[in-house]
Amino acid sequence: MAMDMHDVPALARLQQRGLIVGVLGLAAAAFGAFTDTGQFFRSWLIGFLFCLGLALGSLGLLMLQHMSGGQWGLVARRVFEAASRTLPVVALMFIPLLFGIQELFLWARPEAVQADPVLTNKAPYLNVTFFIARAVIYFLIWLVCSTLLNRWSSEQDRGVAVTPADSVRFRTVSAPGLLAYILTMTFASVDWIMSLDPHWYSTVFGLLTVAGQALVSLAFAIAVLATIVPSGALGDWVGPRHFHDLGKLLLAFVMFWAYLAFSQFLIIWSGNLPEEIPWYLERMRGGWGVLALLLVFGHFALPFALLLSRDLKRHASVLSKVALVVIAMRLVDLIWLVAPTSGRHGFPVHWMDVVIPAGLIGVWLFAFARQLRSRTALPLNDPYFKEALAHDAAH
Repeated sequence: MAMDMHDVPALARLQQRGLIVGVLGLAAAAFGAFTDTGQFFRSWLIGFLFCLGLALGSLGLLMLQHMSGGQWGLVARRVFEAASRTLPVVALMFIPLLFGIQELFLWARPEAVQADPVLTNKAPYLNVTFFIARAVIYFLIWLVCSTLLNRWSSEQDRGVAVTPADSVRFRTVSAPGLLAYILTMTFASVDWIMSLDPHWYSTVFGLLTVAGQALVSLAFAIAVLATIVPSGALGDWVGPRHFHDLGKLLLAFVMFWAYLAFSQFLIIWSGNLPEEIPWYLERMRGGWGVLALLLVFGHFALPFALLLSRDLKRHASVLSKVALVVIAMRLVDLIWLVAPTSGRHGFPVHWMDVVIPAGLIGVWLFAFARQLRSRTALPLNDPYFKEALAHDAAH
């Protein structure tokens, strides 16, 4: 039988180490804030976006699981739920960025808007007041979905509303919630990433961001489950077949992300428009070009080739290593998206681009591990769990 997550040593270590890395990283961030304010805010934005991706991608996968009822989501549900409950922490991470809006965004500087007709035309949307109001709306929608799903899951654990008919409410929230997540994250990606260069635009960028969040969250769930399995916390419920299913889904998300990223590049490159092409030119020169090649290899080619193996996907420890590569590449991708707006040349990655995200990720991992340890390892009272996984155990 599965046991309580609080008794898993690996999670206790993750919580402790996350706190240590978080404290050290934030201390370095405080030093960086005084030495280079502009760089501090760019690096903080990278860390915030990474943590947001883990929390929101998990919420999206949680709602997708409630809609589909797949076993891949039943075994990973506790990870998705715990990650989604870190959204209040991620919202707090957003607050420092409000003090750096003018440092980060050209459209927030009145003198730049007056001197640029393009920014003047975009001012009704790209202005500080509306920017903050939209951010509040985004977080409210995400927090409502997360709170409802986690509250009902907690009631289910206590033996309240455990019939299939009672489970309909999960889908009632998840269906519109999934659509709301995709729409709000599309607008948020425009606000927080695309508008760093207000002259550039891509109609597929929002969906590309959502795909990246789903990919990194699934990879993170695989890594966490692989860490938990040796402790026996998941009992006999989770085995090679479930990791095989998660591996196949990870392969699908790797291909989906790569398809969107290549489509965006191909359309913009072939169009060769002066409003669009400089964004890619900047990211293909010098050290940024090296990072671009690293993304092609590490974010797509290597995971794609490895995940084609059936045997690899059935071995949790090996699959988790591929998942960790995907997670690392997601951070590299965010650095590649955000950092070139600083105009640096030579070796492009500033020390704060690594240290500050590491600090925020440490804080997020501390909050995540604390949340995960507060619940049982599996949703044993879920009627679909009994129908699906219990049926497998009998065979």
